[in-house]
Amino acid sequence: MMIERYATTPRMSQAVAGGGFVFLSGQVAANPTPSVKEQTDQILQRIDHLLAAAGSNREHILSASVWLADISQFAEFNSVWDAWVAKDHSPARATVEARLAAPEYLVEIAVIALRATG
Repeated sequence: MMIERYATTPRMSQAVAGGGFVFLSGQVAANPTPSVKEQTDQILQRIDHLLAAAGSNREHILSASVWLADISQFAEFNSVWDAWVAKDHSPARATVEARLAAPEYLVEIAVIALRATG
């Protein structure tokens, strides 16, 4: 099985594709604003980009893990998610409250998707 890595740093890859699947590591906002809505939008745009680079797209997401720094902001996060997720496509999703890597991060999202090509 061939494994492909995308957006790799010395410690990790932001995406790894192999065996017909794409695994995205936890994504955070590149420009952390004080808004869950804005951070979520940035993250979902990055997920779109990474999935495309790996031969997939949001319609092929099987599972998503979401970490919120403050679960009381779930509705704000969910409004952005609902507008982004493909119609008639409901991936499995877990959303939990957690302390993230830095205090400016309000949201982190990781996904597993089927590869659309290749």
